[in-house]
Amino acid sequence: MWCKQVITIDVIEARVRGFVGDIQHPKQKKKININDLEIQLRRLMDDYFEMDGYSLFYQAIETLRAEGQLIPIQNNQYNGRTPALSLYYWVNIKVQEDKWDRLDMMKSSDQFDFSYYERHPEWQTKEEWNRIQKVYHFLKSSQERELVSFEERSLELFGHEKFLLDDDRFPGGKGFLTRVGVSEEQLKMVNHGEPFVFWMKQGKEIKDIHRVLIVENLSFFHTAIKLLEDNILDYDPELIIYGEGTKIERSFSFFFQMFPQKSYLFYYAGDLDAAGYGILVRLIEKYPDCCIQPALKMYRKMLNCLEYRNEQKQGQTQNIKYRDLFFQWFTEEEQSHLLKLWQENKRIPQEVLTIETWRRWM
Repeated sequence: MWCKQVITIDVIEARVRGFVGDIQHPKQKKKININDLEIQLRRLMDDYFEMDGYSLFYQAIETLRAEGQLIPIQNNQYNGRTPALSLYYWVNIKVQEDKWDRLDMMKSSDQFDFSYYERHPEWQTKEEWNRIQKVYHFLKSSQERELVSFEERSLELFGHEKFLLDDDRFPGGKGFLTRVGVSEEQLKMVNHGEPFVFWMKQGKEIKDIHRVLIVENLSFFHTAIKLLEDNILDYDPELIIYGEGTKIERSFSFFFQMFPQKSYLFYYAGDLDAAGYGILVRLIEKYPDCCIQPALKMYRKMLNCLEYRNEQKQGQTQNIKYRDLFFQWFTEEEQSHLLKLWQENKRIPQEVLTIETWRRWM
């Protein structure tokens, strides 16, 4: 029993050290939430609760604190467990490793440009070199490899499927390819768009699609389908996509995996609020070759429902740039109404567009 307990402690501590090592940066301290760290540990260990994992997790955190790798942030916030830990910690700067051997660098220079590492020797760490070697061996046989997803290649080369994506646990992951001068194409990986829910007008085929309506919210998605089938939906789109709020920004590229590459006219309709403005503007900016514009007829119907305005959602970032770029699509009178909503911190949700309200405008 004692031997098993020692092994368990070693496993938990090794996991925690691994998490912390991934977060450490050679130039600046990083802030972590200790509860998020424990959640990651629990996901990896099926028997976490059976082994009284929190007690072992607590010991591991205290060990790293004693070593100076973790520094508790004293703000009277705790993790709500017993014994208690500070809720937030600073992850101290990574201790500089020995510089890389120049002969080893020369042997790998047929695949890599090491100029960045020459200018920034603080990145010449053991972990970084191990990653470079894994990529080097992959590139030597890349002609024989198949195209796979970011997540699949990231897991193969770096031990975690999220390493090369935007993920708080791997703040240096996405920048690794830039530092080493290797492209996504060289690693034979592709960032697949997320599937989305859509509805095609009855009697239409994929080849018939030209006008596409993207709606932010689920309620209006179903309302729009009903209006389309009744032949009273603005723009008469052949396809309606449920955007699921900001998810459409990640899933929009999936459209071109499903439908032929040709010219489409995309209309976007969302809430009249800061988040809705941002979604539309970012889509337009990210896909400049696509014709994406606001569904003005629908937004104008929403402006006729000012009595249903309510408070902006908490946590929404009120980006002035997005607001102004959205407002420019409207007339001066309409902009005055929109600006008043903004100044009053009010919004008009898309759910004002119901079957009943729609028929009033016919």
